[in-house]
Amino acid sequence: METTISILLFVPTVGLTVLLFAAVIRRLLGVRVGPFRTLLAGVLVVLVATPVLNALAPADPRSVSAGEAVLLGFLAIVVSALIAMAALVILEVLLPTGSLPGPVELWRGTRRRIARSRRYATIVRIALRHGLGRFLRGRPDPGPSSAAARRRLGRSLRAALDEGGVAFVKLGQLLSARRDLLPAEIADELTALQDRAAPVPWESVSEVLAADLGRPVAEVFTSFERVPLAAASVAQVHVARLPDGTEVVVKVRRPGVAAVVERDVDILLRLARTLEERTSWGRPLGLVGLATGFAAALREELDFTVERDNLQAMAAALASSPDRGVRVPAAHAALSSERVLVMERMPGTSLGTAAAVLDRLGDERRTTLAAGLVDTMLDQVLVHGIFHVDLHPGNVLVAEDGRLGVLDLGSVGRLDAATRAGIGHLLGALGRGDSVAVSDALLQIVDRPAEIDERDLQRAIGALIVRYAAPGGSASAAAVSALLRTFTAYGLRVPPGVAAVFRAFATLEGTLGLVRPGFDLVAHARSAAGQRVAEALGPQRLRGSLENELLDLLPVLRRLPRRIDRLGDALEHGRLRVNVRLFADEQDRRLVTGLVNRALLTVIGAAAGVIAVVLLGAGGGPRVSATVSLFPLLGYGLLIVSVVLVLRVLVVVLRRE
Repeated sequence: METTISILLFVPTVGLTVLLFAAVIRRLLGVRVGPFRTLLAGVLVVLVATPVLNALAPADPRSVSAGEAVLLGFLAIVVSALIAMAALVILEVLLPTGSLPGPVELWRGTRRRIARSRRYATIVRIALRHGLGRFLRGRPDPGPSSAAARRRLGRSLRAALDEGGVAFVKLGQLLSARRDLLPAEIADELTALQDRAAPVPWESVSEVLAADLGRPVAEVFTSFERVPLAAASVAQVHVARLPDGTEVVVKVRRPGVAAVVERDVDILLRLARTLEERTSWGRPLGLVGLATGFAAALREELDFTVERDNLQAMAAALASSPDRGVRVPAAHAALSSERVLVMERMPGTSLGTAAAVLDRLGDERRTTLAAGLVDTMLDQVLVHGIFHVDLHPGNVLVAEDGRLGVLDLGSVGRLDAATRAGIGHLLGALGRGDSVAVSDALLQIVDRPAEIDERDLQRAIGALIVRYAAPGGSASAAAVSALLRTFTAYGLRVPPGVAAVFRAFATLEGTLGLVRPGFDLVAHARSAAGQRVAEALGPQRLRGSLENELLDLLPVLRRLPRRIDRLGDALEHGRLRVNVRLFADEQDRRLVTGLVNRALLTVIGAAAGVIAVVLLGAGGGPRVSATVSLFPLLGYGLLIVSVVLVLRVLVVVLRRE
């Protein structure tokens, strides 16, 4: 019984002691240390205190008075705490905080790592099956040298991405428009990727609908077609009817697709980070930024509340623009959720199968429709800053009266005011054939490198204008490809939003070919840009612009006399001072911090080495054991610390990035 009571008292006492020492050590260090490391330091104090006390105490404990015993105990505790603090510092040098996960994160990370490993194995098998194994080797592959070989590689890549699943299909569709990253033959093959999948059974669809609508399907819709109108890898679409008789389409997200997408997106992000860190071509292309933008767009596509908001924003944008015969379906916001989207069913036939409808409209009406579609896209890009990024024929409906309907706004492009202005300047300069203004506008909307030959860039842009944008030039998607290749040649990185604009117009050209064969997209855009510039310089618009500029300038003008008076008074009385913020740039701060850290490590390592030599030369000291003395033990320990710190500095100094 007494043994049990002793154990019950001993365990909490040791636990409280450990917590007390942990709190004291964290306070003494003055920095926030993780709870797991702090507890380890507390346990180390408890374990080391007794050996330290035995080393400090004389051989005959009976000769120690009570006061000396208290003093020795206090000294043993202080030395043990110092040892624990030193151990924490050494642990921080070897394994910085955050470099290792905690126990819970370690368990979760292990499960995720196992799942990723299985997925990695599946992806590798798919790549090998389609003849892409040579690109998985550690050494660089020269790649195909002929157009036929690049076309074969494109077919293999398309088949592999198609088999990889939804995230890889979406990635292939994105890459098909990035002709600055891929050869034209490969990009052409990737445009054939179709986002399709087998329909989900009705039982699974009804469960999702009932869960998100909060009631059975029969209580919300008077009729609901169980056979889907279309089925893709992310969602499938059903036709239904509301109690008021309105015919709607219901878009339902496939069960479990979010987890699959998150797993594959995680793999793509890790791969992008590895390539950007370890390859010479990954950093200039900004692979991490591309992968991050792709992941964000794909997550938006999975959340149907985003598409609902996009539909409402696009409808408002079209309503505030001239009527060009283009509209979007109205969303039923009250019935929509993250996994379910209910929207108006628009009349019409998909553009890819609407040849008979278009033939009845006649060439003049078809030309008007094509021009209206281009003008609508220009309104979206230049005025509203929200635009449809994938206007392929499957996303365009043609009604019997010739009006066009635009579908699938799950992922739209967004542009800030500065980028919209830059694109407007670019189109205006293209309309004038001014290569200098075109290059200036391009440098305004892309990420430029630290050094660039602007004169050479202007000459390259001028050659492209003569070839593609001049009257009689062969304007086509090749113009976009040539422009993007020019970006790559001069080290210009295209932001995701601007890349989406190029992708949108490249896709739009193929759609216009079905609406009105032979329609010149670049010529019409050049003419429209000239009209917009003329309208912007018209009396009414110019007066409005001047009024806006004056309104922005008025507060500055009001404060200017007061500030000049203060400056003059301070200058007159010798109180004028100029404050300069040192190290405002992040790169400067990182440079100075790295230099200071290396200097401190060098000084500390050298000091530890000197002290180690002194201790080893002194020898003796208190006995830790029958054969070990304290001074040599501390000397060897400090020598190890000195060598580790000096080697750490040398590795950083001699390492070539």
